[in-house]
Amino acid sequence: MREQLPIFPLNTVMFPGVRVPLHVFEDRYRALVHHLLTIPDKSLRLFGIVAIREGYEVGQHGVHSVHRVGCVVQMTSVEPYEDGRFDIEVLGRRRLRLDGLDTSREFLVGDVETLPDSEKPLPAAVAEAQKTYATFEEYRRRLSQMRGGEVLDGDLPRDPELLSYSLAATCLLTLQERQALLEADSSFDRLVMLRLALREEMRAMRAIPSLPATEVARTSWSPN
Repeated sequence: MREQLPIFPLNTVMFPGVRVPLHVFEDRYRALVHHLLTIPDKSLRLFGIVAIREGYEVGQHGVHSVHRVGCVVQMTSVEPYEDGRFDIEVLGRRRLRLDGLDTSREFLVGDVETLPDSEKPLPAAVAEAQKTYATFEEYRRRLSQMRGGEVLDGDLPRDPELLSYSLAATCLLTLQERQALLEADSSFDRLVMLRLALREEMRAMRAIPSLPATEVARTSWSPN
């Protein structure tokens, strides 16, 4: 489905099912929040987040280019400040492809197409989810041993699509790695990429046991 949505470029990659807090202070993004607040149905307070390929979120030079694949998000809560800033929370809904960007308005507006995963939880995806989950558990166990205490505790979803997005948002990766995961056509492909990346990190941890190659930062996610 093609539609027009406000666009918020960020120096991060957003995934479906993930909740993220944002602090809004630049004028054009304040205008975006004001626009969303005029929409009575809170479920329709939607905009797109795309990762910046070149440039900056704010400042004189601004964004030069962005990645074409991003995420449709819903603004689920908003806290205004007296000086016009906002703290908002957003929930990733679905992937998008950006086909055009209008920079002439009060805030950026993009022509977008939503991108569903190319498969439902087929047996191959379910089997890969089990293997990737087991690999993550092994990684978490080894990291906990090295740290001298439990880390990364908490439940993860078992559904292939939700697990792939949750791990993509949870594991400490470069922006380019996260973007590649977001652009993967299916949860199966995404899970394979994650499993191989975790195995590489465990090999690095064995090679330098006093300096684990990776820490994993928890990010709130929701299947709703």
